[in-house]
Amino acid sequence: MTNTTDWDALPQTVRTFMTALDAREVGRTLATLSTDAVVTDEGHDFKGHDEIGAWVATAAAEFTYTTEFTGATVLERQTGTTVDVGQHLEGNFPGGVADLHYRFTLDGTVISRVVIEP
Repeated sequence: MTNTTDWDALPQTVRTFMTALDAREVGRTLATLSTDAVVTDEGHDFKGHDEIGAWVATAAAEFTYTTEFTGATVLERQTGTTVDVGQHLEGNFPGGVADLHYRFTLDGTVISRVVIEP
């Protein structure tokens, strides 16, 4: 089943990941992930809590930007739940504006995979 949803209807784990990531709160971000989770950002895979924690602490740290939730799609299947969250960013990074998709794969209530791409 596919549905488009608003922020409050997203799985709590996804909302926590997004807000913790924006605040660079490593512990809160890692608490949403399975121990063998993989995050792909800018084409690079970060595997496990050590690599992902370092990525959370340093990703885009040199830039100041704002984020705005632009929508989400939730797909529930027998093999698990996938969530695609859209986010609009504006700031002092190259180009100044970006629209990103955060594609989550949930394993029960924890996130096992995140792919961040335009």
